[in-house]
Amino acid sequence: MKVLALGAHPDDIEIFMFGTLAAYAALGAELTFAIATDGAKGGKGDPVALARTRRQEASAAASLLGVEPRFLDFPDGELIADAALISALKALIGEVKPDLVITHAPYDYHGDHRALSDGVRIAASFAVPVLHADTLGGTGFSPTHYVEISPHWDIKAQAIRAHRSQGPEHYVERARLQNEFRAGQCNGVSGALAEAFRFEPTFPFADIRALLPPAPPVRPVMASPVSKDN
Repeated sequence: MKVLALGAHPDDIEIFMFGTLAAYAALGAELTFAIATDGAKGGKGDPVALARTRRQEASAAASLLGVEPRFLDFPDGELIADAALISALKALIGEVKPDLVITHAPYDYHGDHRALSDGVRIAASFAVPVLHADTLGGTGFSPTHYVEISPHWDIKAQAIRAHRSQGPEHYVERARLQNEFRAGQCNGVSGALAEAFRFEPTFPFADIRALLPPAPPVRPVMASPVSKDN
């Protein structure tokens, strides 16, 4: 099993899908991470120095799963689904030959996220199914699939914290709240954590359940007892 994870910025993979990628790693999957932009606008100061720092942070985070990320190095904040991006993505997909691609939702909050999502959709074509990760805060997102990440939360938090230039505790807190909510949304057991995804069936890929790690265990649903007074 080969999984290609594509994030627009150096910390996107960690925030939105790292728990699932850790679950894949535990199952023996072969992982490839690719980051579309240089991250040079993700903070103050010299953009060149920031891009270099963020590259190092992304490498440190990915190394937790034994991965060396690919950097496409498109300008941060200027990503568009043009011929250059689509060509780079096609080349990457052709080289990696993944069984599944995971990237941003097409209606996510950031323009770079949306552009990458559009580019991946076009580049993937008939080659590979595309799974969309949750949006920030879950805004406008309706999941179709959930992955249990409770055993992998610690390494996900560690990966987010590797991005020290980004004030990571804020994102650790937000990610945990969102992962708790998603587990509860699919009736996961108390204390469960889950990452949510959406899959839009597109010919020739109609069903990807066999490609995903397990969902959270579901609690039995019991009917409430009926009062004798009713």
